[in-house]
Amino acid sequence: MKIYRLWLCLCGLCLAGPLVAQTGGAGTEKDRGTAWIIPIQGDIEPSLTAFVRREGRKALDQGAKFLIFEIDTFGGRVDSALQITSFITSVKDARTIAWVNSGERSMGVSWSAGALIAMACQDIYMAAGTSLGAAAPVTIGTDGQTEGTGEKTVSAVRAQMAALAERNNHPVEIARAMVDYDVELWEVLVDGEPRVLTPRELELLEQEAGDPKPERRSVISPAGKLLSLTSGEALRYGLARGLADDRDSLLGTIGAASPAVESVPGAADGIIALLTSTPAQVLLIILGLVMIFLEINSPGFGIPGVVAIISFVTVFGSGALLGRVGSLEIVLFLAGLALLVVEIFITPGFGVLGISGFFFIGVSLLLSMQDFVIPRFDWEWTLLGRNAVVVFVALIAAICGIAAITLLGPKVRLFNRLTLTTQITGTAGGPISSGGPEGNRGDASYQSLIGKIGIAATPLRPVGRVEVEGEVYEAQADGLFVEQGRGVKITRVRGNNITVRLV
Repeated sequence: MKIYRLWLCLCGLCLAGPLVAQTGGAGTEKDRGTAWIIPIQGDIEPSLTAFVRREGRKALDQGAKFLIFEIDTFGGRVDSALQITSFITSVKDARTIAWVNSGERSMGVSWSAGALIAMACQDIYMAAGTSLGAAAPVTIGTDGQTEGTGEKTVSAVRAQMAALAERNNHPVEIARAMVDYDVELWEVLVDGEPRVLTPRELELLEQEAGDPKPERRSVISPAGKLLSLTSGEALRYGLARGLADDRDSLLGTIGAASPAVESVPGAADGIIALLTSTPAQVLLIILGLVMIFLEINSPGFGIPGVVAIISFVTVFGSGALLGRVGSLEIVLFLAGLALLVVEIFITPGFGVLGISGFFFIGVSLLLSMQDFVIPRFDWEWTLLGRNAVVVFVALIAAICGIAAITLLGPKVRLFNRLTLTTQITGTAGGPISSGGPEGNRGDASYQSLIGKIGIAATPLRPVGRVEVEGEVYEAQADGLFVEQGRGVKITRVRGNNITVRLV
């Protein structure tokens, strides 16, 4: 009887085993969380920050349980990297994973700002043959070469790297050594296990340890050098959780469902990256300011005004998409533009209003390139200085362009349609000249005016009226602006078109 019962139990287990395994396996696969891969490739720029935030929020809204940041970068802007790390650390409902990948089109590195982003993730995985580190902040020197920043910036980034490492249980001293040249690290064997210690930590350990003493292996980060680790070293020293050469192995290691959802930058992301780049911003500012000048000095509203609107809408619109433009920037720009118009049309000359107008426009453009108004950190001061140089260069280039058009415009046919050059010699009530019929004199009589001196009867912007030897003529200034009452000299006559210059 006992043998019979034993056989029944064994048969039941044999029949139930596959069913349990099948049910459990299906449940495990179903319960596996969705992984969402967000690439962080190329230079770390504001446009990449916007992409990461947008795709990260989309993944979380769709219930992703794993956010995998596939990192392949030499670095980039500190402010953009810090914004990305802030977003990563704010994620609560998913596990964040940094994956330094290697492939046909990748560089296989996570350096500088890329290392900072990797430290912000809860887990780090690396493919064989990749590296991570060298996170010291640098700037571009006067000779065009990269050079280290000041101690304030280094201290701030070092503290942030250490804080991120501490938060995610990464080796803190390794994080510091990737930023600070002064940090020295030793590899030490303690009970057969490799550990990374500073010289001070090593001395204390040797004093407290009994036999056997800790074994010094090698200096992995000598003083005066930045630390960078290969994938094998990162795994050995506890920075990387594991190695993953492809997506399937990574998903299997972390227990995520396969296949993963991948975010791919679209054409719009590429356009935004192009429009927010420094060369594009400089060209748009120059084009916009020059076109505003041409529109103000031409009758009606035409192509220059349309081009100016498009240029500045592009500048501020692209900045708004990155979260850097609000009402303050728009108000400052419009106020500056209004001051310039008042200076040109109401108070002739170029004085306080004109200078204030350019100042307000410059400040609005400066603020559109950053997401802060008053710098609080050293790296923000550095970014402010960089943006100020960009805006200053653009304004100076625009002023030079306006001056060139003013001086050469009358000589270039391209600009003939942008200024009013029609000669008005009479009205319904008779000639405008005080000399009666002399106001309708012919071309030969006009040629005799060349070289004569007169005064501006009205402001010339650049078209107006001048009085020469008691006669009043329509003329255009060969310059930016001539105030009423100033002396002028007739330099050129083409048909009934008279050109004068200030004397």
